Amino acid sequence: MRYHLIIAVLTMVLTACSGSDHAPQPSSATDAGSSDGRTSTADRQANSAPDAAALAGLHGRRGELLNPDASTMVFLYYDLAGLTPPFDEWVERDMRVQSAPAIDKAARRASVRSELEAASRAVRDVGLIRVSMNADLSDYDPANAEFTVGALAPSSYLAFDAFGEKIAVNFANGRTAQIWSVPADQAQSIRDRIGPGRDVSIDALLRITAVQPRAGGGAVTTSVVEYDLRSGKSGPAIAHRSMTGT
Repeated sequence: MRYHLIIAVLTMVLTACSGSDHAPQPSSATDAGSSDGRTSTADRQANSAPDAAALAGLHGRRGELLNPDASTMVFLYYDLAGLTPPFDEWVERDMRVQSAPAIDKAARRASVRSELEAASRAVRDVGLIRVSMNADLSDYDPANAEFTVGALAPSSYLAFDAFGEKIAVNFANGRTAQIWSVPADQAQSIRDRIGPGRDVSIDALLRITAVQPRAGGGAVTTSVVEYDLRSGKSGPAIAHRSMTGT
């Protein structure tokens, strides 16, 4: 297996792996700055959660990753958990080492190990993650006056798989974060903008709060700080939400 080690932040869209155990609860954090639920840039800046620079994740870490790839998340997990990555094992499994002529193997091992160690160092102090993914937005629920963002449900998580390790990123405040409360008189306007296919993406800022080792990988627990919903992958903004108590 070939591992592509890319520590530079990537503009890739991650899809949340969602289960069916959604337990919606009403939230008081509703952003509906205009008659159709949109907020102006000024309103968003005034009412948004603290800037990333003012936030701190687990152990006071303030660094931020944008749409990290699977390899990066494995390095981050090891760093958060205080574990030493098995560099020797990863080096030997790297195809660049396996395919190198015998005379070049020592140099190739050194090169790959140096690359791995640099990638591991690059995630130190990271406590925040920004991700973009499909929102898995429900239709409007008139009984509860809300939409549900399935991507953030308590049963949902982001899955990363690299170096034979599986890392899951879950959402500690998913029960609250998944609820987008919208007054009934604004719902139809929002539904019209979303369209029948409900193709809505989410850009979310996550604060790392805990890490849990598991056999063959681990779990990284996060708290949703804020998120934007937009039509499609790069369409106009539909709503902005900031969580409180994160």
